[in-house]
Amino acid sequence: MSATVTIVDYGMGNILSVSRALEHCGASYNLSADPDNVANADYVVLPGVGAFGAAAKALSESHLDDALHAFVKTGKPFLGICIGMQLMMSKSEEFGLHDGLGFIDGRVTAIPDAAADGTPHTVPHIGWNAIHPAHGTWEGTALADTPEGAEVYFVHSYHAAPDDGADVLAVADYDGQRITAAVARDNMTGVQFHPEKSAAVGLALLKRFLSQ
Repeated sequence: MSATVTIVDYGMGNILSVSRALEHCGASYNLSADPDNVANADYVVLPGVGAFGAAAKALSESHLDDALHAFVKTGKPFLGICIGMQLMMSKSEEFGLHDGLGFIDGRVTAIPDAAADGTPHTVPHIGWNAIHPAHGTWEGTALADTPEGAEVYFVHSYHAAPDDGADVLAVADYDGQRITAAVARDNMTGVQFHPEKSAAVGLALLKRFLSQ
């Protein structure tokens, strides 16, 4: 590909592993904390690990939030990973109430601390889990090359709850609790799991994203 992927470097981790995964997929990439570079990028990936509030504050203080809004309005492909996906939402309830980027209306809420039958289970939700289409098919999305029931790698205690269920792209089952695994709207895709840690399935998603 001739276009370059800009990875938003705002101090919230997993930059190296995402960079290596994109490089493995044949992408040219740059790491940038410069709002102008982000706003005028060809592709943008917003990664992140850690707490939502700290991530939102880091974007705001560096004016990268405005740059991301400008980029999304161009219609070019955007991918949020883990906290990067959660930041796409309007609000988060993690350690208080925090504003997100508001690309998708909805909240980031805690994963229930018990299975559907009331049995306590471990939170965070860590490890490999199968994902399934929320609405029957992934055709035409970044998950188009992903088989239904493919396993991907999760590490999280909160997940997105869009106001409009049509914005949910993929779900996972955690002891009977429905977990949002991916969201999508227009030129934007967000994945709660880590494609850079999800072996061939994750690489297939990144390659499909790069072909958009």
